[in-house]
Amino acid sequence: MTPRSPSVNEELRRRSRERILAATVELVGRHGYEATTLGDIAREAGVARGLISYYFPGKRQLLQSAVHRLMHLTLAAALERAPHTEDGRERLARAIDAILGLAVDRPTLMRTHMAGILQAEGFVRCEEQQRLAHLLRDTVERYGSEDVDRDYPLLRALLMGAVVGVLLPGAPMPMARLRAELFHRYGLDWESGAPPDGGPPDGAL
Repeated sequence: MTPRSPSVNEELRRRSRERILAATVELVGRHGYEATTLGDIAREAGVARGLISYYFPGKRQLLQSAVHRLMHLTLAAALERAPHTEDGRERLARAIDAILGLAVDRPTLMRTHMAGILQAEGFVRCEEQQRLAHLLRDTVERYGSEDVDRDYPLLRALLMGAVVGVLLPGAPMPMARLRAELFHRYGLDWESGAPPDGGPPDGAL
């Protein structure tokens, strides 16, 4: 049998890694972090258990990479959905709605992700995080920022704060209120992006 070429091997490794990340998102979102083992993820992804350890130093790092991949894919889909636009204000509105939407649609997953970032391990830089950062930086630049190095970290912090607000146990903030605050800060029209049903909260605009 002819040996596989390096390019074929690289593609197989990429696909295995993506299956691991996708399985992590689904299992943690369904069962929670503690109840999901690396063995569970390996079985769901159809890979050997040792392959996970080859790619990721631990479960917490795996989860962060998996959620960053999900955020990147969700953000990319929102930015490029029809009708396509190059308008920076509309793209920023879509970006805000995409991230807040994940907090609403996948609360267990996103709450676990945010808790991990706030723990000792902190923020893990990985390929998926860098892709997400590139899209957000590009969005800030197209919005018209004159100092992307200043404004991108601010947007990232504001989005993280809004996600925590949506997910705060016992005292969650309404997503529409947090969206209105962010849209007001950036001078965005409520109808931009993917506005939630019911219109803006009373007194928000």
